[in-house]
Formats: sequence, structure tokens, C-alpha cells
Amino acid sequence: MIVYCATGNPGKLREFQLAAPDFDVRKLPVAVSAPDETGDTFEANAAEKAIAYGRHIDGYLFADDSGLEVDALGGDPGVRSARFAGEHATDEQNNALLLERLRGAQDRTARFVCVIALVKDGRLVKTFRGAVEGRILDAPCGTGGFGYDPLFYYEPFACTFGEAPIERKVTVSHRAIALDAMFAYLRDLRGN
Repeated sequence: MIVYCATGNPGKLREFQLAAPDFDVRKLPVAVSAPDETGDTFEANAAEKAIAYGRHIDGYLFADDSGLEVDALGGDPGVRSARFAGEHATDEQNNALLLERLRGAQDRTARFVCVIALVKDGRLVKTFRGAVEGRILDAPCGTGGFGYDPLFYYEPFACTFGEAPIERKVTVSHRAIALDAMFAYLRDLRGN
């Protein structure tokens, strides 16, 4: 079964493809301008993107919205994770701002959150949510992953997501949890 995904992020696309080898996960085959992310929640943003992109294909398409929620910052950067330090901020700029805002904070608990919205022929079918708990370190560790991965320490692995091999990370990540739920749903629909 072909399932299109709406992402320009090569790291996410790779994780999506690794998550379900029994599906043909493809990037959107047409160039479409990204919709503004105007929602206050991951669910709203994921649905907005999926519906906008899904209008351009026949069949199933999914879009995600994901980010980091830090307890000491009241859930920030949250839905603004990719643009925490500004509209066109780099991962390094976002990470630097996060560390600056957390300077002196005792509570460094955080979670990565991902919501995937699945559409068929441009109509919302269902959303799937995943989250993984960790804590934010004082400095980046590791060069793998992307975004906040080098700062996100995951206790069961005894390392950051930036240090963990992608093949291991995709088994427990917020995206993995949401993807597992979506692909289980699609497997039920196709009857296996």
C-alpha cells in the first residue's frame, strides 16, 4: 500500500520509511506550498497540514507535527519547536535558546510529542499521538538525529537521541509510537 507523507525533512522521511517496511512510504509527489501552522496544538497543526497536502493526491497521506515540551518552560517550545529562536532558526540556534532559558533550572524533564494526521483524498480520517519522556542536558551530546536530539537524554538508552543509532531510536521515539498506531490502523483496514 502506498502512503504519502508530507515532510521536507529528510530525517523524518527516513524514520517514517524505517517504521513500516511493509508499506511504500513516499514523499509528496508534487510541489505544494506549506500551509502556515496556525494551530495551538500539535493535533491542529498536523490536521491542517495533512488536509492541505492531501488535496493534491488520491489515496492516503499523513502529516505530522512534533516538538519538544519542557516542563520548566510551561511546555515550551511546544508547537513552536522548529522556530523557537525565530522563523528560520537552525537547530543550533533553537538548542542554544533552549539551554539559555533553562539555565539554573532544576527540573529539566521534557518529552518529545508527535501527532500524525491521516487523510484520504484530502479528508481527515484520524489522528495518532505519541510521546517519549526524557530530560534536557546542559550541553549537546552526539551528532546524530536532528533538532533537539543531542540535548534529549533518554534514560533507558543511557544516552541522548543524538548519540543513539537511528535504528534504535525509531523503536521508542515519539514518532515511532504515533507511526506504530497509524500503521496498525492501516493494516487493519487492508485486512492484515
